[in-house]
This record gives sequence, C-alpha cells and structure tokens, in this order.
Amino acid sequence: MLSLVVVLAACKKSPDPNEGAAPPPPPVASSQPGACASGGGSVKDPVSAPHLPRIAGEYCIDPHGEVKTFGEQAGAPLEAVCDLFDGECEIYKRFGLERVVTLQYIDGQGSPGTVAVTLSRFDSPEAAYGFFTKRVVADGDPLEAAPAPLDAGAAAALGTGMATVYRGEMVAELRYVHELESPEQLKASSARVLPVIAKALGERLPGEKTVPAAVARLPEANRVPSGVHYEYRDLFGVSGAGRGAFGFYVDGKQRYRALVGIRGDEEAAKDTLHTLSRLEGAHRIKGAGYDAHVVKVRESDGAPKAEWVVGRVGNVVAGVGDEAFQLAKEGVDAPRLSTSQKLLKLQALLSSGASASNPTK
Repeated sequence: MLSLVVVLAACKKSPDPNEGAAPPPPPVASSQPGACASGGGSVKDPVSAPHLPRIAGEYCIDPHGEVKTFGEQAGAPLEAVCDLFDGECEIYKRFGLERVVTLQYIDGQGSPGTVAVTLSRFDSPEAAYGFFTKRVVADGDPLEAAPAPLDAGAAAALGTGMATVYRGEMVAELRYVHELESPEQLKASSARVLPVIAKALGERLPGEKTVPAAVARLPEANRVPSGVHYEYRDLFGVSGAGRGAFGFYVDGKQRYRALVGIRGDEEAAKDTLHTLSRLEGAHRIKGAGYDAHVVKVRESDGAPKAEWVVGRVGNVVAGVGDEAFQLAKEGVDAPRLSTSQKLLKLQALLSSGASASNPTK
C-alpha cells in the first residue's frame, strides 16, 4: 500500500495540462453510445419519410430530435422557415421554394458530432439545380473556393463541414458540427462522415439522376472541378435572354467560360440570340456559317468587360467568353482566348447536335 502511495505522489509532480480546465460538456441523451441501436429516429412526415434514411454509416436520425416541416402539406407555413435561414430566405424563394424539412443525425458511437440536414424542394429540377450551383459556386471563383465534387445523387459537392446534394426537385444541405474538435479535426471528421450520409440521401431522393440538358452539354475537358453555374433567370442578367448553364475552364494559363442554353424551338433560340446581339458594342461575325455575334458583358459595376462569342444552331444557343475573375485580377494583360479561338470552341459546342431535347426557358 505504501509503494502505491509513493507512486501516486510521484505522478502528482507532473502537472496535467488540463488540470483546472472546465470539464467537457456532458453528452446529451441522444449522443450516448448505442443511441442508434434501435434503428434511429423515425420521421412521421409521410411526404419526406421515404427520402430520409434512418441510419447512414455510424450516424442515425436523432431519436430524441424534432423533424420540422414547412410549406406544402407541412406542419408550418413556408414563411415560418425564414427564421431558420439567417437572412437567406429570399434566395431560396427566388428559385421557387415549395417545401422544407429539417432534422438532425447523431453519432451512434457516442461522440458529440451531429449532422444537421435541410432538405428543400423547389418547383422544378432546373430551379433546384440553379439553387444547388448557387450554393456550390455562389458568386466566387470556383478555381479558388468551390468545394470538391462528390459522387452522390445527380450532383453533389463536399466542403469543410458541409455537403450539398442535388437530385430532381430537391437539394439537401448537410452541416457537420462537433464542438470539441479543432478546425483540423473537424475537417477530417466531416470528410469521413458527410459523404456517407450524402450518398444515402442521394440514393433515396426522388427524380432522375441527371442534370439539366444544358449542363450535360457543357464540355467536361478542362472544366474546373464543381465549376458550373446554372443561371435560372436570364443569361448575363439580360432581361429576356432566358436560362442557361455556364462552365468555368482553365487550360494552362488561359481561363475561359462556356455557356449553353436550350430553348423549346428554333424561334425561341433566335429570340435569345437577338436579345444578346442588341447589347452595346455587339456585332455579327461574317462567314461563320451560322448566326454568330461578338458581345461585351460586364458582370458588375466597375468590373472589366468580358468578350463573348455567341451563336445558335437549331434550338441551342451557346457561347465562349473571357474569364471575368481573371480579368479582374490581372487586368487587360491577362492571358485570354482570341476571338478566333473562341469561335473555334463555339463551333465545337454547337456541332455536338443541331438541336437538343429537354429545353430550358
């Protein structure tokens, strides 16, 4: 017994770096080990229950959590969800938000890690995809800030502590939280936890595992990872130009963008091109073999003008233009495609089929 006391006393001479620190917060009941043993919490909402896996990997729906619904056939009106969206409610509404479900997944192994899920339904797959790219690319340069592509649903992206999944009319936003982890630990843990839940959701969400036809037509070669923006309203913000997909590309030191818009018929495509051709400084390209124009666009006040070559074949409108982010950083000396190089890339875009199905407005 005496030797044991001596050993314990000796141990006291090496101070514990955590001695005197506040103890970690006690785990809530639902994050105790074995919390998922019963199969996870159940979702009583009959509309969303088929789309939400009760268990995904080591995580499950919080058995003690509350599943909230807003909008059509929901427990609360759609307007009530604005309190949860932290000033972003108008962004959701802009894309035709119809219904929202919020819930939480917890770690069945007993850690304080949680994954908050917001599942939003929009009025069309095009609207949902537009919102998805707004979340992934936002208004930043995808070469610098876009999250990594993730194989889930029809399209998905994974960033630090968050993931976004698109399929059909739905977009699922996942956010991983662990209050006891350092930023580095959280990054590693979320990269392990989120893909499992994202893929499980992506398999259950309704709708085809396809992106809008205009997006599918964008070239994949040299495209920046997660470098797609779907303009749900009007191309370049020009009234009447209609919807379309923008791709961001890099080839060596040269950066550029491509756009594709698919219309219901040839006349509608002509209207789109006519609208763009009326921009200040636009002029027709002679001898192109199809209707093609050079147009100059400015993304925002004070931003440099980017040159685009746009054209039409059948019901498809396409274009190739300067990368505005590169112009803003490097000015007029930024490496860019010449007008003739843009025209060649435009011809390749338009030659992949004179017309296309699944039009966008």
